[in-house]
Amino acid sequence: MKLTGSQFMKARDFIYANARLLDRRRFEFHFAKGGPEPVLDALRAYQNADGGFGSALEPDMRVPDSQPIATEFALLIMDEIGMADPGMLQGIIGYFKQELRATGGLPRATVKVNAYPHAPWWNTDDDSSGSLNPTGRMLGLLYKLQALTGHEDEEWLKRSLDFVWGQIPRANPADYHDVIQCIAFLEHIPDRERAEAEMKNVDHWLKQPGTIELDPEAEGYVHKVLDWAPTPDSYAKKWITEADMERHLDHLIRNQQEDGGWTVSFPAISQGNASEWRGLITVDRLLTLKAYGRLEETF
Repeated sequence: MKLTGSQFMKARDFIYANARLLDRRRFEFHFAKGGPEPVLDALRAYQNADGGFGSALEPDMRVPDSQPIATEFALLIMDEIGMADPGMLQGIIGYFKQELRATGGLPRATVKVNAYPHAPWWNTDDDSSGSLNPTGRMLGLLYKLQALTGHEDEEWLKRSLDFVWGQIPRANPADYHDVIQCIAFLEHIPDRERAEAEMKNVDHWLKQPGTIELDPEAEGYVHKVLDWAPTPDSYAKKWITEADMERHLDHLIRNQQEDGGWTVSFPAISQGNASEWRGLITVDRLLTLKAYGRLEETF
C-alpha cells in the first residue's frame, strides 16, 4: 500500500491551510525542491537574545522565553535538513552554559512556562535540577552537528557529559522520552567504547515487551513502531520485525484524515495549538512514508 498522488495533494493542501510557516518551509524543502536556507530563516524567528528558543517552537509551551525543549526542537530541525547555522549553534551553546544547573544538565522546563498557556504536563514547580530530557539529546545533536569543536576542555561541557552519563543508568526504561534521550546521546558521543557498553542496556530495554508498542490500533499516549523508527536508519528499527513495520505503515496511510492531515494522540490546548501540531505531524508523517518508499509519487 502506498499513499496515492491525490492523497499526497490533500496532505499538501492541509499543510498550506493549517501549518506554521516553519513547517511549510520544511515541506517545501523535502517535497518541492526548496532549499535549507528558508527553513533556517523561519527557525531563526524563534531564537531569543540569550541564544535559546521559545515562542511555541514546541507548540504546547506558549511562553516566549527560551526553554530547553524548544531549543532541542531547533537542533532537531537543523539535523533534519542537514544544515546548521553556525550563529544559531553558538547561541544555543551560550544558552546551554547560562542555564546549566548546579546538578549538571538543563531542566526539563523552567518555571517561566507557568506564566503562559501551556499543556498541563509542562507545569513546572521547580527548575533547579537538570534533567536527562532534553540534556542527553541536545548534547548528542551538538556533537552530530559538529558544534562542540573547541569546547572539549570547558567545564560546562565536562559537567554536562558527567551528568548524562550518571543519568543513563537511572533512566526509566518504560519511558519513551528517557530512552530516546539515551539513544541520541550514545549514538553521537565521542567516547565510543563507553557508549557501546551502555547501548547494550538500551538494547535490553527495547527488547522488553511493551517498550515499543506493536499494536497499531493502541490508543492514548503510547509510542508505536513509527515513533521509535520514523526512518529506516533509526536505531530502534533493528528490534522491529518487517511484518510489524509493514502493518504500521499501512495503518499510517489508512489513518490520514478526510481533511488530508494526521492527528495527534494527546489533547490540544486550543484550536490554534491543534492546527500547529497537526501541521507539524503531517509533515513528519509524509517524511516517514517517503523514507520507507510508501509514496506513490517520487520526490
